[in-house]
Order: sequence, then structure tokens, then C-alpha cells
Amino acid sequence: MTYIDGFVCAVPVENKEAFIEHSRITSPVFKKYGALRVMDNWGDEVPDGKHTSFPMAVKAKPGEVIVFSWIEWPSKEAHEKGMEACIKDPVFNDENMTMPFDGARMLIGSFENIFEE
Repeated sequence: MTYIDGFVCAVPVENKEAFIEHSRITSPVFKKYGALRVMDNWGDEVPDGKHTSFPMAVKAKPGEVIVFSWIEWPSKEAHEKGMEACIKDPVFNDENMTMPFDGARMLIGSFENIFEE
């Protein structure tokens, strides 16, 4: 089964196009090093919760939209090797690349796929 890196972040609505451009630049790098696909999803219906929610988890501010993203790898081993290569890639070390969101409030995790249909 595949292995997934998952991300949730809050992106200022005015940075939507910058986020898409950031994805256009970075997703080929992930795929170059073994990712099967990269998915970025712009929040459409992401409600606030009473106890917890995506907006609460990333401390979303007014005017920010929740983005839910993932990178699919063929295996955990491919993920480990691919991410190591990505971190060293010049694209990820470009001092001129700006993040279109506050990375300090991003949720990140890696997941073993246990069911797929």
C-alpha cells in the first residue's frame, strides 16, 4: 500500500494564486524523487468547531482559507528516500522562494495506508 504525507494550513485568500504557483514549482520536485501524486485542495466547506476543527488546529485568522494537501508515495521507503532528496534539491533551497502561508501553523504528518478501495 502507499504512504502519505499530509498537510493542513491556513492560506490568506489573496494568496490563492501564489499558493497554486508554489505547488506548480514544488510538485514536480516531489514527483522527480518518487512521489506518485501531489494533491492540494482549497477549502470550500470547512466549518469552525466547538472543540476542535481544521481552522482551530491551524489557528486560522479571518481572511484565511484552509488548504488540505497530501503527497502519495509508493512506500514508506520511497517517502524517506524521496523526502531526503527533496530537502537537498535546489528548488527547496531557493532563497527567493517565499511561502504563501505561515508555515509555523501548518500541520504535518506521515501516514501508513491501512485501507484503500
